[in-house]
Amino acid sequence: MPVTDDLRSLRGHCTCKAISYTLLNTPLIVHCCHCTYCQRETGSAFVLNMQIETSAVAQIATKEATEPTLVETPSASGTPQLIARCPKCWVALYSHYGGNMASAFVRVGTLDDESRHRVKPNVHIFTSTKAEWVDLKSEVERGAKVFDEFYEREKIWSKSALARREKMLKSMVVESDKDEEEEDE
Repeated sequence: MPVTDDLRSLRGHCTCKAISYTLLNTPLIVHCCHCTYCQRETGSAFVLNMQIETSAVAQIATKEATEPTLVETPSASGTPQLIARCPKCWVALYSHYGGNMASAFVRVGTLDDESRHRVKPNVHIFTSTKAEWVDLKSEVERGAKVFDEFYEREKIWSKSALARREKMLKSMVVESDKDEEEEDE
């Protein structure tokens, strides 16, 4: 179930609208995560995230615009998750997992009404810990993949999404090399 072009130019904002954004590309994939960490962090049964290159999340300049605050939280992997929150209303807009600042997991719930209805999950992950009342039969019928834990990316993502991810990972290496050179100076 590939991410389609009708997911271009998605727009969203926090509750107080101090931070508004638009996505400059389609998401790489849309996850519905049912892990206990996501349940606890959101106070809900699951979280719906669109993974996309951080460089494709463009903040919209407004009179009230502000930068998100990055809040470090624990994760099941042991590597902290950084959650980008509005410093005024504290809504979580996106996260960076595993120290990967090049990739953002944008919260679908922050999309504006016109954008939100277009986004559906490609995969449901960590369903071994999903809430008992969550029934995924209709999601499977729709074509979404369901996994007890995580999945093999190469078997699920589209070729174009995998190519974009590879490019993103290469840019991380280049940035890391630049940081090391600056430290050496």
